[in-house]
Amino acid sequence: MGPTRGKASTVREPNLAGLLCYAFFWVGGLLFLLLEKEDKFVRFHAMQSVVTFGAITVVFALVFIPIVGWVFGWILWALVFVLWVVLMIKAYQGAKYKMPIAGDFAEKQA
Repeated sequence: MGPTRGKASTVREPNLAGLLCYAFFWVGGLLFLLLEKEDKFVRFHAMQSVVTFGAITVVFALVFIPIVGWVFGWILWALVFVLWVVLMIKAYQGAKYKMPIAGDFAEKQA
């Protein structure tokens, strides 16, 4: 099933806009969510970026408890880095890769 694409108003190529939604974590998603009004594919990736990386930012803020938090934080950062790269690649390939909770929410909001 291919993504529903309208005419993107922010970037000429929707897949590039999708990649940029993730490139700056939740900030990039928020910018594209505010700027893009037409393209459902871009809005989906923007919303998913805001929800996913916004939640991760909150977790990181809570995790940095001395010693235990630092170890857990490094492991979490490695996992987040892999997730970040995968989401950017999938968006650039034109795929609508849905995260378990954030993807459903993003799909409803897009």
